[in-house]
Amino acid sequence: MILITGGAGFIGSVLAKQLNQLGHTDLVIVDKLEDSIKWKNLRGIKYLEYIHADELFGGDYDDLIAETDLIFHMGACSATTEKNMDFLMKNNVAYTQALWRFAATKNIPFIYASSAATYGDGELGYSDDHGMIPKLMPLNPYGYSKQLVDEWVLKEEQKPDHWFGLKFFNVYGPNEYHKDDMKSLVCKAHEQIKSNGKVKLFKSHRPDFKDGEQLRDFIYVKDVVRAMIELADPDKAEFSGIYNLGAGKARSFHDLVKATFSAMNVPANIEFIDMPESIRNQYQYYTQADTTKLMKAIPEFQFTSLEDGVRDYVQNYLMKANPHC
Repeated sequence: MILITGGAGFIGSVLAKQLNQLGHTDLVIVDKLEDSIKWKNLRGIKYLEYIHADELFGGDYDDLIAETDLIFHMGACSATTEKNMDFLMKNNVAYTQALWRFAATKNIPFIYASSAATYGDGELGYSDDHGMIPKLMPLNPYGYSKQLVDEWVLKEEQKPDHWFGLKFFNVYGPNEYHKDDMKSLVCKAHEQIKSNGKVKLFKSHRPDFKDGEQLRDFIYVKDVVRAMIELADPDKAEFSGIYNLGAGKARSFHDLVKATFSAMNVPANIEFIDMPESIRNQYQYYTQADTTKLMKAIPEFQFTSLEDGVRDYVQNYLMKANPHC
C-alpha cells in the first residue's frame, strides 16, 4: 500500500494518476480538501481511502496505515507568500517530523518534498551536497520551513533505509489549478492570452538582467513524478539523501511565455510591468538545479524540453474542456 500526503494537490495527484497507470490502485490519499477545487484532481484516480490530514495520527486509521509499504509526503503549505510562521512550523515542519518518525520506526521508504526556495538568493549556488545545506539562507518563511526539515532529517539518527528529500524547482503542469497566485506562469499566461491576447511579465529591477530574462529552472510535473517513482525503486535505497529535482537548465520567463503563445498558435505579445515592492527583496532572479548527484542515482533519466512540456500542458490539458490529468 502506498500513502500519499497532499494526494489531492498538484504534484501528489499527478503522482497518484501515474501510479494508477502503472497498476497501483492500493493508494491512501491524505489531504485537506476544504472548500478548494482540489477534489477535481481526484476524479478518475483509483484509491483505497481518503484520510483528512488532521486525522492521520488520531488512531482511527492505525490498522490501515500499518500496512503502508511506501510513503510519498507531498503535503504542505507551498505558498511562498505565507507569513504565518507558527502555521508553517506546525503544518510543514512538525507534521513532516511525525510522519518521518513513523516511517523510520517501521523502516518504510519515505520520499518527501523539499524546495529550491531553501537556496534563497542563490548566492551559495545550487549544490545539493549535504555539507552545503546548513549554510543556506532562505528568503521567505516557506523556504525556511523546508530548510528546517532538511537540516533536521540530516541530523536525525533514526532513518528509514530508503529515503529521499527532493528540492523541487519551478514545477508546472496539469492539476495546479487550485493554487491561485501560486500557479505556474504557463497556467497564468494561458489565462491572460485567452482573455486579452497578451501576457504581463515583471520588469527586471537589476541592471544585470533584462526585462523578461529572469531565469528559472522549469520542470514539467510529469518529469517530477517519473523521477520520484524511479527513486522509489528498492534498488535506489543506496542513493538515499537530499537531492535537487529540476531540469538542470535555466530558461527565461520570456522563453516560457513564448512557448505558451506558440502552443496556442497566437503571436507573442508581452507587456512588462513593475514588480511589486513587497516581493522585490525576496525575488530570485536565477535558479538552476545542480543535477550531478541526481543523474548518478537515475542515470538514464531524460527530461522533457521546455517547449515540449509547455506544448503538452497547453494543448492536451489547458485547451481541453477537462484540463485535469
